[in-house]
Amino acid sequence: MSGWVFDLGNTRLKAAPVDDDGRLGPVLAITHRGTDLGAEIERRLPASIGTATVASVAGEPLRVALLDALTRRARRISLATTTSRWDGLRVAYADPSQLGVDRFLAMLGACAAGSGAVLVCGVGTAITIDLVDADGRHRGGRIAPSPDLMREALHDRVPQLAPVGGTYHAFADDTDDALASGCQGAAIGLVEQSLASAARLLGETPRLVLHGGGAAALAPRLPAGDLHPDLVLEGLARWIRPASAVVPAPGAA
Repeated sequence: MSGWVFDLGNTRLKAAPVDDDGRLGPVLAITHRGTDLGAEIERRLPASIGTATVASVAGEPLRVALLDALTRRARRISLATTTSRWDGLRVAYADPSQLGVDRFLAMLGACAAGSGAVLVCGVGTAITIDLVDADGRHRGGRIAPSPDLMREALHDRVPQLAPVGGTYHAFADDTDDALASGCQGAAIGLVEQSLASAARLLGETPRLVLHGGGAAALAPRLPAGDLHPDLVLEGLARWIRPASAVVPAPGAA
């Protein structure tokens, strides 16, 4: 293995070794809420990892804890950033820095995993949806609270509503099931409506690629799609291969 890739999100850290051909090794996942991230890294990460490439959307304290641990293990540390173009992908945002690097890398990973138009749906703290057409042009996206975040927000405002529990039903007959059904149903409806809008825009229904910690719970209730739990890491493995980068000409959109 030539190095490691790290995806630091708002809920967990995911990491994996990657070989010279861009293949990921076993994925390590650390939920950092309520834990000492630095101590968990010290306990679970090898003492030497060669190179490290990091994508982070987490807050500064978590990012500092990760980078501090990596400086004692890696010969070189690189931070992934969103760019207007990379390996055939063209970002829709006029200011690419405003597009989260996790969404950018997920699109890279999804485009590498298959051909044609793709709707990339990440389910973590938030739900992110991005559409990429068959020519690699990002058509934009959507962001909404995930079912877990919806539950937590409701509990914060109305404490008697449980933040977890319940089972999805079309029409529930108790409160916990109704909460699970409503919050999951909102997410399912957003993805289905996004697929329908994409089909009208492109003249074809894009393939659906799901990723993130909450994707597996939604997948059985969605149209057939590909589940890639580690899609951001897959995108990072593609990002670190400079031979595949497309460097835009000066002034290019």
